[in-house]
Amino acid sequence: MTAQNGEARCIVVDWGTTSFRAFLTDDDGAILDSGETADGIGKIGREDFEPLLMRNLEAWLRKWSALPVVCLGMITSRSGWIELPYVPCPADLDALAQGAHQTSLPNGSPLVFLTGLTDRARWPYPDVMRGEETQIAGFGLERDATVVLPGTHSKWARVKDGRITGFQTFVTGEIFALLSQHSFIARSAGQPSSAPVWDAFERGLSFAADERLDAGAFLSMIFSARTGMLAGQLAPPEITDYVSGLVIGCEFRQAREQGWFDPGTAIGIVGNDGLNERYKRAADAFGLRVIDGGEEAAIRGALAILNAVQGASVHAA
Repeated sequence: MTAQNGEARCIVVDWGTTSFRAFLTDDDGAILDSGETADGIGKIGREDFEPLLMRNLEAWLRKWSALPVVCLGMITSRSGWIELPYVPCPADLDALAQGAHQTSLPNGSPLVFLTGLTDRARWPYPDVMRGEETQIAGFGLERDATVVLPGTHSKWARVKDGRITGFQTFVTGEIFALLSQHSFIARSAGQPSSAPVWDAFERGLSFAADERLDAGAFLSMIFSARTGMLAGQLAPPEITDYVSGLVIGCEFRQAREQGWFDPGTAIGIVGNDGLNERYKRAADAFGLRVIDGGEEAAIRGALAILNAVQGASVHAA
């Protein structure tokens, strides 16, 4: 990580289970510099978090002195640096700010840990998120919307009257990884293509979106990855993208059944992990319009929550 020119205002750290990502930002949330390492929390002892953070941010802090540092993601989980309780839905920026924890680094930089959200109304147990709430805040709480956050554990969230009112998790990415790496699908699939096979992906989507009741039987539909190959209608290199279309399509079908959208409405799609294009195509297959939340929503959201934290601190003083 190297310091660049520009008027830096803040450092945002997205610290997850497998990676450490840091962003040097200006007042408007524009990224002046960034860096990523494999220093996820799953590899680090609790006593090593602060030294590692100082080492990874050394160049920026040497140039810009005591910049505020905002940490989000799994770093505030039970396995992280500090465990923070979830803020319950419905939650606005002030509620997210009140759930944050403030301390300081050895160089004097203010250090703010952001917590996650819980939806206590979700059945059978309360749902949770850590980090995605900053993406939703960056998408914007000023407009009512359904916001989709693709990922290993995809989230569907509702924004209404300036608050995140509820959300639901779909473990789509994890199921796809299990199927594509540890099942009959992995044994059947050929060498992956260097580029997505969109025709196969959209066939999977189309089947999942079909109005027939059979299309909703996911545990049966997934076997079509094998029967399609046996029938000569799926080539081995197409199978992985076909299954991706099936599982993402199943997510959209179940989200529709759960009342997250009606055909013809718009949804926001927020993320930066390479899944956005697949989710946009899925939205089209289900007759939805897409509002692109951009790749830097988490940065904008973290700064918005930081502003609320700093405002509350000044007010409290």
